Amino acid sequence: MDRMIYLAMSTAQQMMQAQALSSHNLANASTVGFKADFEAARAMPVYGPGLPTRAYAMIERPGTNFASGTIEQTGNDLDIAVNGTGFIAVQAADGTEAYTRAGDLQADVNGRLLTGAGHPVLGNGGPISLPPSESLVVGSDGTISIRPLGQAASTLAQVDRIKLINPDTRQLVKGPDGLMRMRDGSNPEPDAAVQVTHGALERSNVNGVSEMVQLITNSRQYDMAVKAMSTAQQNDAAGAKLLDLNS
Repeated sequence: MDRMIYLAMSTAQQMMQAQALSSHNLANASTVGFKADFEAARAMPVYGPGLPTRAYAMIERPGTNFASGTIEQTGNDLDIAVNGTGFIAVQAADGTEAYTRAGDLQADVNGRLLTGAGHPVLGNGGPISLPPSESLVVGSDGTISIRPLGQAASTLAQVDRIKLINPDTRQLVKGPDGLMRMRDGSNPEPDAAVQVTHGALERSNVNGVSEMVQLITNSRQYDMAVKAMSTAQQNDAAGAKLLDLNS
């Protein structure tokens, strides 16, 4: 009986975690540059005194779906979308270098170039700062050029170049802040082959219908696990009643 209860309990617990993961993906279906997380279940033996005769199912996040999202034209000067593979280098809240596909850039009151989430965008010499200008253009290689105040339309001055990298995605891991980092903590060199589209954004690669179906499936499996616990309780009560009659 204890095996049935333990299995049902662990299943219900893991299904709650699976629901949280699917809910997180679904909640970010419209987040710029978001990459969906995979989920997988595997058997995990319970180790302790004696032989490992118990096992439970464990839900884990084995990786991230790095498939490209849909590119949408916006026409905004500070919007960029990475073409194909590659990432934009940003500065995380702890000061370390991290990577994102979110190209919804903006400039704060001090001229710092930030992502929509507020992370400073990195250039050749660190975080990029933009001087006052009439207009701004981002080249396909990430080069930022501006038309200084009071200058003719044909006058362009290069300010900096966005750091674009293209590491092996198998070496990337997503942090709690949604940013990617190298597993070994290294900072890849810029890759001149990475190209961006100016005036466009990459949307989330989450399949809303698929995630909704998965959420419903996880909910039903959770209900089945709870029902199994209830059945185990009823069986235990019936067994105890039989033993009481024999006494």
